[in-house]
Amino acid sequence: MAKLVAVTACPTGIAHTFMAAEALRRAATGAGHELRAETQGSVGSGDTLTRAEIEAADAVILAADVKVDESRFAGKPVIRASTQDAIRNAPALIAQATGVGASPAAGSERTLQAAPAPAASTGPRNIVGITSCPTGIAHTFMAAEGLEGGAKSLGYNVKVETQGSVGAGNQLTAQDIAAADVVIIAADTNVNLDRFQGKRVYQTGTKPAIKDGAAVVRTALDQATLYGAAATVAAPAAGGDYVAQAAAAKNAKNAGVPSAYKHLMTGVSHMLPFVVAGGLLIALAFAFGGIRPPEGSFGAALLQIGGGTGAFGLFVPVLAGYIAYSIADRPGLAPGMIGGLLALGGGSGFLGGLIAGFLAGYVTRWLNQSIRLPRTLEGLKPTLLLPLLGTAITGLIMVYVVGKPVALALTAASNWLQGLGQTSAGALGAVIVAMMAFDMGGPINKAAYTFSTGLLTNQVYGPIAAAMVAGMTPPLALFFATLIFKNRFTTDEREAGKAAGVLGISFITEGAIPFAARDPLRVIPSLMIGSAAAGAISMASGCLLRAPHGGIFVLLIPNAVTNLPMYIVSLVVGTAVSTLLLGILKKPIVPIPEGSANVRSDAVATD
Repeated sequence: MAKLVAVTACPTGIAHTFMAAEALRRAATGAGHELRAETQGSVGSGDTLTRAEIEAADAVILAADVKVDESRFAGKPVIRASTQDAIRNAPALIAQATGVGASPAAGSERTLQAAPAPAASTGPRNIVGITSCPTGIAHTFMAAEGLEGGAKSLGYNVKVETQGSVGAGNQLTAQDIAAADVVIIAADTNVNLDRFQGKRVYQTGTKPAIKDGAAVVRTALDQATLYGAAATVAAPAAGGDYVAQAAAAKNAKNAGVPSAYKHLMTGVSHMLPFVVAGGLLIALAFAFGGIRPPEGSFGAALLQIGGGTGAFGLFVPVLAGYIAYSIADRPGLAPGMIGGLLALGGGSGFLGGLIAGFLAGYVTRWLNQSIRLPRTLEGLKPTLLLPLLGTAITGLIMVYVVGKPVALALTAASNWLQGLGQTSAGALGAVIVAMMAFDMGGPINKAAYTFSTGLLTNQVYGPIAAAMVAGMTPPLALFFATLIFKNRFTTDEREAGKAAGVLGISFITEGAIPFAARDPLRVIPSLMIGSAAAGAISMASGCLLRAPHGGIFVLLIPNAVTNLPMYIVSLVVGTAVSTLLLGILKKPIVPIPEGSANVRSDAVATD
């Protein structure tokens, strides 16, 4: 009797996937063999193969119409076929897998999956990783550099995939993953871990990787846990530490369940392109046709594309849909988007969209885990039951429970914000922008920016103006400080200051992170005070911004900013305040011979 394993998958992950698996099981049983089939469908992997089952298998059958990760099957004979081949010619595939019969099944292919060369026990470790942040710009690439530098400093081989705003860069191959000793996920969004079944995975945020990549690598090698079914199904070693094993199993189980913050940031990262495109198109519409472009004009067309019937009409449903997607995978996408659309139509707007996303995600995930069907009917879940029940439950709760109270609260908040006097508006602006400068792209920064962006759906444009000026101020202040107070910065910091200036005018606050990480007790307060001054002036002066991104380049668009002169004043004053405070608080560096690292006269450990 032969032991076989199989993976079946089709583009929709429904009918052919399960029919091929069932056909292979019946053919194997009929021929007196044992077969375990993993189905890769639209609700995730079912009956996931464990590492022990793969190792014990005599051959692997891949009946798939889509790309399947084969790194788990290194060294095993692999028979490749389509799902239709498996459905029609299952006995021939089983015979081919067990070596019985001279001719292969029609359309099948048999190869020996190459095994990665075993690394010598004394050789360098192989590290692979993925970095990702909501905007997919600064934090993503800075975290990748941190991991690469940290791993290389420890003498390890490393490859890091960046999941940025333009897609994945430096993508990991199946061979990279198969040879890896550990996988490091340094991300602030939800990252799909399906490729890493059976691998040791360690998850953290981008900030630790940016601050000390070597420490993250050491921690990962020490604390990473097996991801997927192999982590929990494998029997514990006799006489082992059962408490440690239970903790490891719990960590492995939770490895694929990101925090609420990661769910939110996944939604925000997919929402931002709609917000940015819509805001800039609206600003251009005002430039061509004024605040109220004439009907039929070019400006009116741009306003339609960017406004409520175009990009701005989509960003709340997209936010809700991808929050739900992060929680429940693909089955959560439709209920989340529909819930977000109901929030927009019912007046609960951005806040309602947030609630709809989390509600749809957790409801759909609960339904997916709770509904049990016979194997032959499993395909009904993603195509019928989950979209129907998930959307119905989410929609009814949004209509009868959430919608009206949240709409009233949002309307009241919008009216309050629009009716603020100069003093109160200035105070609110100071709070928003201090949050923007506190962690420069971290959770507090993203919370302030997300709040300000969400108010655009209610035509509240003051907070986003304050948020953008606050995001520009920190890196610009560091650029000027490195020019004016040169003796406060090392040679490397002065070079980094030039890049910070470019990032600052582009509204990428993360340009200030390297400086804050090296000297947080002096740099962060200096930046927060300057940003608070900028935001207070912006809000108190009634500055409004209709484009939520773009930095200084947006200022060139007519009518994009209300009260442009005072907005420029707020940026100049905030930058000047932070620059001056940096010069006062940071101490001069002790001059030492060229070729050595510069040292401050009051150097202390700040980490």
